[in-house]
Amino acid sequence: MSGNHVAATRRVVVFDTTLRDGEQSAGVAFSARDKVEIARALADLRVDVVEAGFPGASLAEVEAVRAVAREVRDVVVCGLARAVAADVEAAGEALHEAARSRIHIFVNSSDMHLAHQLGKGREQVVRLATENVRRARHVTPDVEFSPMDATRADWDFLTELVTAAVEAGATTINVPDTVGCARPTTIAALFRHLHATVPGADGVTFSFHGQDDLGLATANALAAVEAGAGQVEVAVNGIGERAGNTSLEEVVLALRVHGSEIGVHTSVDPRGICPLSRLVEQRSGIPVPPNKAVVGANAFRHASGIHQDGVLKFRETYELIDPEEIGHPVGTEIVLGKLSGRAGFRERARQLGFALEGELFEAAFQRFQAQADRQPVVEDADLRKICRPVAAA
Repeated sequence: MSGNHVAATRRVVVFDTTLRDGEQSAGVAFSARDKVEIARALADLRVDVVEAGFPGASLAEVEAVRAVAREVRDVVVCGLARAVAADVEAAGEALHEAARSRIHIFVNSSDMHLAHQLGKGREQVVRLATENVRRARHVTPDVEFSPMDATRADWDFLTELVTAAVEAGATTINVPDTVGCARPTTIAALFRHLHATVPGADGVTFSFHGQDDLGLATANALAAVEAGAGQVEVAVNGIGERAGNTSLEEVVLALRVHGSEIGVHTSVDPRGICPLSRLVEQRSGIPVPPNKAVVGANAFRHASGIHQDGVLKFRETYELIDPEEIGHPVGTEIVLGKLSGRAGFRERARQLGFALEGELFEAAFQRFQAQADRQPVVEDADLRKICRPVAAA
């Protein structure tokens, strides 16, 4: 896997929302202790910003965010707030002890949301954004603003709303694809539009937040970065509302592989990715699918004879990512089954201490194929039973 040429590229800020939007996954409820433990692991990974929660939701959430702010010192700790005075005050209270804090203000921006959810007009929304970004700036100099449902909003109104937020003091402008409906070409065009039409755009960081309803979140995040986004919002294992958020591990590794070509890098240390994935899996109760990109159980397991032969000769033939680089606990695995060939069988037998050659090897291989036709995976115990009588002959 190609590394980063850091000196020649711009740094993309990694904003993790596992503890906020990730917790919006149906059935997930992190305790304050869970949040602190996960936040510490994120800080160890060198993530830039940890969105610890939504303090306006409850007093318990205020305390959970406060615990993260108090105990995790080497990362920016963020709290979400609607464009409502009480929410901004709750976020300020929760983040009071943070070494570095950020308040993330959001308000609806699409006409659909304004008409059917918020029940307010465009002028009222601009006023709410302006007032509450200013209010948040009295608490912290680091204020993020999100026009929710931006990808379905009118682009001219989006420019007006974002301009108002920037003039009020927002330092990061996040563009959410709230229902995961956008295509990468649309995302790129929208970011270029905002850069071109918002006065002072060069003085703020533009960010992308994508949901994965159509499975396009990672592709959309890369499109945003290529179009100038300086921050990506992600969640470990892609957990989050409905089909989930943009996946931290996918985006970080994609930017690591393609960073030189795009001209970007992140500060994330990939060696902690697999341990962090397991931690979030345990604390959230959401199992990682075996075929999940980067961190799934099958990500480095090879069952096809052709793939086994190739990866044994030169790992990179069928593995884009070095499992050691992401802290994978097992690494490359040869899984024996009916599609396995001689190369995979020979290597696995050798690892178990059976150095079979010639006719003995062929006899053992035939016994293996007969067994593989009867069961999906031939485990080590089965392989010993296959090889031992042949080796002893």
